Amino acid sequence: MNENKKQYDLEDRTSKFSEDMIVFLSGIEKNIITIPIISQLVRSATSIGANYCEANGASSKKDFKNKIYICKKEAKETKYWLQLISKSIPSVTEECRIYWKEAQELTLIFSKIIKTIENKKE
Repeated sequence: MNENKKQYDLEDRTSKFSEDMIVFLSGIEKNIITIPIISQLVRSATSIGANYCEANGASSKKDFKNKIYICKKEAKETKYWLQLISKSIPSVTEECRIYWKEAQELTLIFSKIIKTIENKKE
């Protein structure tokens, strides 16, 4: 196995993303602008992993696909809130870019899963 290649179990990866976002957001300056953005960002970022766990326990293919679709939507929403927090507090822009990139990668992964499911014959 190539040691430079990141290989993650997707459940672990989404869980780590949630944990990292919680730590990051805990250190953000709280004010009238950032408090609602932080709240929304915590919800969307942690929802990715929660819905992926639910997808893994899905009762049907349709249920699985629906949960994966929610994962994708939450990852996209997370990117939106990261852009807003970056504009609100320019000093965290670089860290937001790192998290935005991970949210983008998760979006692409979930998009691929959905596409694969749709292309399979029932």
